[in-house]
Amino acid sequence: MTEQFAPQPPLHVPPAPVARKPRRIGLTIGAAVAALAIAGGSAVAGGFVALDLQPAAAQTIATATATGSSSTTAETTSLASVAATVLPSVVSIQTESAVGSGVIIAADGSILTNNHVVATAQGSTVQVTFNSGKTATATIVGTDPTHDLAVIKVSGVSGLTPITFADSGTVKVGDTVLAVGSPLGLDGSVTSGIVSALDRTIDVGENARNTTSLTGAIQTDAAINPGNSGGALVNSAGQLVGINTAIASASSTGESGSIGVGFAISSNTAKQVAQQLLNS
Repeated sequence: MTEQFAPQPPLHVPPAPVARKPRRIGLTIGAAVAALAIAGGSAVAGGFVALDLQPAAAQTIATATATGSSSTTAETTSLASVAATVLPSVVSIQTESAVGSGVIIAADGSILTNNHVVATAQGSTVQVTFNSGKTATATIVGTDPTHDLAVIKVSGVSGLTPITFADSGTVKVGDTVLAVGSPLGLDGSVTSGIVSALDRTIDVGENARNTTSLTGAIQTDAAINPGNSGGALVNSAGQLVGINTAIASASSTGESGSIGVGFAISSNTAKQVAQQLLNS
C-alpha cells in the first residue's frame, strides 16, 4: 500500500546545510475528521488562501542566547518541567470551521500559527483559548501562505508568556523534542519524540494541482495529529525549534492520525516570517 501524506490540518474536523539535495515529499491537505466532536461536530481543514496584511506595531521576538546543540542546554531537565515551562505559551485556536493551535510570541498578545488554521476565518471569528482557560477574540494581523504561517493578535489580555525561539540551525538529528498543542481539540496536549531528519522539502496542498512547497522542514516522530497545526515543537530547554504543520498518513483520507512522521516549519523561518508580518 502506498503511503499518502496530509498537511497537519486544523481539525476537518499538524538552515542546516546539507551536502545533497533534500528529499522532496508530497503531502496533500487531508479531510481528517476528529474522533471527538467539537464546534458542532466537525471543523474543516483550511486551504492556502491569502489574507490582506494589516499594519502592526514593530515587535521584537525573543531568541535564545545559548549556543550549541539544542539538546545539550538542559539534558538533565525532566520533560515534565519542560512541558510546564512551554504550556503557558501555547494556545488553542478555533474559527467557525477549523481548530488548531498557536504560540504566543509577544506579551502584547501576538500569536503565531499556521495560515491554514485561520485561512477560512471570517471577520472576528478567531477564538483563542489560553492554557489558563481564559478565552479571547483575535484579529488577523497578516498571513504568509507561501510559508503556511500567520500572525493573529488578542487585546485586553495581560500576563502572557511569550515563547523563546531557539536557533533551528543548531538542531541535530536525534535531539529530544516535545510537540505541544491541541490535537483533536484536546487543549494543552504534550507528546515527546526526537528529531528524525532535517531540511525536508514537502509539498502541501488541497490536491496535486494546488500545492505549496515548504523547504527546510524538521521531521519528527513526536505524535502530532489534526489540531496540532500551528503548535510548538520545542527542544529539551523549552525553546521553540519549529511550528508543527504536517503529518504523514497511511490513509488516503488522512484519517489514520499520527504514524510517527510529522513535519514542522523551522523556528528560524518562523521567526523571520513572523517579524515581517508584525512589522508590515
